[in-house]
Amino acid sequence: MSTVADKLAKKSTRKTSGKQVRLRLVYIDFWSAVKLSFLAAVALAIVTMVSFFLIYMVLQATNVLAQVDGFVSSFTDNSVRLSEVAGLPQVMAFAAVVSILNLIVVTVLGAVVAGIYNLAVKVTGGLLVGFMSN
Repeated sequence: MSTVADKLAKKSTRKTSGKQVRLRLVYIDFWSAVKLSFLAAVALAIVTMVSFFLIYMVLQATNVLAQVDGFVSSFTDNSVRLSEVAGLPQVMAFAAVVSILNLIVVTVLGAVVAGIYNLAVKVTGGLLVGFMSN
C-alpha cells in the first residue's frame, strides 16, 4: 500500500551533495508527551507569576492604581477601596491560581494531542520528515 508520502518521497530525484535521510514519525510516546507538556506548563507558570508581579509594580509605580482607587471610591462613597481588594498579596494569589489552572490544562492538552496524533497515524501513515547532512 503506497501512501501520498511515499509518492512524494519518490518524486525528489534531484541530486544533492549531502546524504539525505527520510524518516517517518509514526508514534509519539504518551508519557514523554505528558512530561514535555508539563515542563512547558511549568515554564509558562513562572512567566505568568513574574509578569503579574511586574505589571502590578509598574501600575503602582506610575500611580495608576491610586488614581483608579480614587475614581472607584468617588462612585461608591468610600465603601469599596481598590487598594484593599487588589493589593499585592491578592494579585499574586490570583496569579498562582491562574498558573495552577494553566499547568493542568496545558499538561492535559499535551496528552490529548499525543493521543490524537497516535490515532491519526493509523489513517495517514505518519509524518514524513527529511534530513540532510551538509
